[in-house]
Amino acid sequence: MKIEQIYTGCLAQGAYYIESKGEAAIVDPLREVEPYIQKAEKDNARIKYVLETHFHADFVSGHLDLARRTGATIVYGPNANPSFEAQIAGDNEELKLGDITIKALHTPGHTMESTCYLVIDEYGQAKALFSGDTLFIGDVGRPDLAQKVTGLTKEELAGLLYDSLNTRIIPLPDDVVVYPAHGAGSACGKKMSSETTDTLGHQKATNYALRPGMSKEEFIREITTGLVPPPSYFPFNVLLNKMGYERIDQVIRRGERALTPEAFERQADETGALILDTRDPEVFAAGFIPNSINIGIDGNFAPWAGALIPDINQRILLITEEGREEEVIIRLARVGLDHTIGYLSGGFAAWKAAGKEMDSIDSVTATELAVRLKRDFLPILDVRKNSEYHSEHVVGAVNIPLDLINDHLPDVQKDTSAYVHCAGGYRSMIFISILRARGYSHLVNVRGGFKAIKACGEIPVTDYASPTSLL
Repeated sequence: MKIEQIYTGCLAQGAYYIESKGEAAIVDPLREVEPYIQKAEKDNARIKYVLETHFHADFVSGHLDLARRTGATIVYGPNANPSFEAQIAGDNEELKLGDITIKALHTPGHTMESTCYLVIDEYGQAKALFSGDTLFIGDVGRPDLAQKVTGLTKEELAGLLYDSLNTRIIPLPDDVVVYPAHGAGSACGKKMSSETTDTLGHQKATNYALRPGMSKEEFIREITTGLVPPPSYFPFNVLLNKMGYERIDQVIRRGERALTPEAFERQADETGALILDTRDPEVFAAGFIPNSINIGIDGNFAPWAGALIPDINQRILLITEEGREEEVIIRLARVGLDHTIGYLSGGFAAWKAAGKEMDSIDSVTATELAVRLKRDFLPILDVRKNSEYHSEHVVGAVNIPLDLINDHLPDVQKDTSAYVHCAGGYRSMIFISILRARGYSHLVNVRGGFKAIKACGEIPVTDYASPTSLL
């Protein structure tokens, strides 16, 4: 038996490859399925099952494309009602894969169809648990995402999750290895560890949500405290995963249209497409196409694109580093943004060489900001998460979390300079570029963000408070 985790840091997502005696199963695959197919071919194995732990909200799964290409059976647990052909496994139903058995354990709570898959070896010993969003390392799945679909409150869903954990998961042997769908950085939980696997026994000893003797009331109170609103794209991804979506090769083919500067400009004018620049934030600041938005490809690109592009059908034109066009198209498609319609051939250098209009954003170092603050009061905007801000921030800074930018526009003066920072410079450039496209032309980026501000030692910051103490 072979088990391999395929972890994608941008989404903090774990997909899995299981193989036994020439038969393979893929758990919670990403949108691009070629890597799974190649793994099976290398092992001379046939992909028999695509196991889905639930209808994912934070990414579009590759279940449909994988089934189309390999003939694999898509499997969901009880209560799932997809619009496409799939096997709905009953609770405790067993699936054979080579010499091993995979048992479906229905674990409602995160969603009503949430199901974990328990791998039992040829000797009848439980070896691995693919826990989806039911159990993470250090946390459990948030219980508020399925409220509208089910008509249940987050407290009621939390109660179901408590029952699932205590009746289906905790009784399993301590040496079972837990393979969750997500790790730290995912919006599907609030206290996830940076570790991506662990033994169940260690989780029983260390995971706050599995604490021995915890009552259901205590559990409900703890896991519903400190939840922040989920990203706005989550419901759209659930629908795509449940109802179906366009084939990824068609999405790539449409997006890989190389456009001259003239054709690019014409497409932007005629279609109303969003111009998305995925270069490094500092490179973007030095020169960019007016009204373009910067979300750097080398950060948490897909989640921020999903959170900040409100229309899942939005047409998108790309400016990328040369050779990374397909990567950007695929990563957008992972969160359901399938309507890239072309990219600027030759990148921004071609735009500049064509003599087209350009814009830039002012930046200062933390030391330069400190000098200016000594001369005068300057508005400082902190675009980190609320929990980051309350943990530690520049004295007098105003917190406007990037994902809540539209709710706080009245807090930003259009004709007054303000200095913007995040943790390291990635989110602040996104924030400034969005507002720049809306006519806010006096925002200055602080290079290196709060990390640089604190290292500078010349700008007063509040005393540190542990983020976990704020939940």
